[in-house]
Amino acid sequence: MEYVQGHIGRIFVVTLTEGEEVYPCIEDLARKERISSALVLCMGGIRRGKLVTGVKDPHGKLEPIYQEFDDARELFGVGTLFQDDEQPRLHLHVGVGRDDKTLVGCARGGVSVYLIQEVTVIEMRGINALRMADPKTGLKLLRLLDKNKSRS
Repeated sequence: MEYVQGHIGRIFVVTLTEGEEVYPCIEDLARKERISSALVLCMGGIRRGKLVTGVKDPHGKLEPIYQEFDDARELFGVGTLFQDDEQPRLHLHVGVGRDDKTLVGCARGGVSVYLIQEVTVIEMRGINALRMADPKTGLKLLRLLDKNKSRS
């Protein structure tokens, strides 16, 4: 286990409206306000989206299972925002539901708002971390640069 300690900085409350894209809006806010690390909470309506809901073979190549929808659902999401080598990047996991059907997964690009999405961005200060390319998975994973180590 690796960990870092920081403290809470600024808090932003954001409303996104019909048709706005969640990822670009939050990442634009982070660039404009110079937020390099944050906790992100989302709730509200989602018009359409694409989720990764697992991998096809957990023991093989990382081939994601995608679920797409375009039918207006309810969403609750929790994510983090950390800098990569270019800009702040959002990593958002969500639960989305409509009627008695629910999906849970990692939201990907193209997630657009239905009616309204309330977003709270809680800036974390004193955290030295980056999303960096992982040669083993090919994904940009979070790396703690100044860290304490513990053996669990």
